[in-house]
Amino acid sequence: MPGPYALVMDSPLGKLGIALADQAVCRIDFLPEQARTQAATAAPARRVARELERYFRTGATDFSVALQLHGTPFQQRVWQALRAIPHGEVRTYGELAAQLGSGARAVGNACRHNPLPVMVPCHRVVSASGIGGYSGHTGGPELRRKRWLLAHEGAPPGLEKRGNAPHMLCQLQSEGDSTHDG
Repeated sequence: MPGPYALVMDSPLGKLGIALADQAVCRIDFLPEQARTQAATAAPARRVARELERYFRTGATDFSVALQLHGTPFQQRVWQALRAIPHGEVRTYGELAAQLGSGARAVGNACRHNPLPVMVPCHRVVSASGIGGYSGHTGGPELRRKRWLLAHEGAPPGLEKRGNAPHMLCQLQSEGDSTHDG
């Protein structure tokens, strides 16, 4: 299990391990349920805990804690684009790729390597033919997390919202319907 963590907290998605560097969130890991919770002792970690607890309670996504994202220049561009997708809306891998002048698989790969799930909302990116993947998986607990996050943010199953025009997803409820990861 990676570490060390500034805190390990329970969430509706399971245990989350949160790592800080220079008082900024640098990694959020989904941990096994048997992982022990670890209270935040330093002020920056307590602030992260409060903001994540507020998100899980209310859906509020106005995170004000500092984020430290390490990745390639392309990954940085993708992660910045993810943060610009409005709460309750989704984009397809292809739409994001067109916006960035790239390919859908490259966008999916950058989403897969997102070190800050939830705070950098890779869950808001879906396949053109369904929900796509999450954290490099197209089924299992990872996809259940993505479905929960989308529903929590007001993007109901089966509905893809782009701007003011809703579009139906073909198979939002099915698992394993895409080769893309998010």
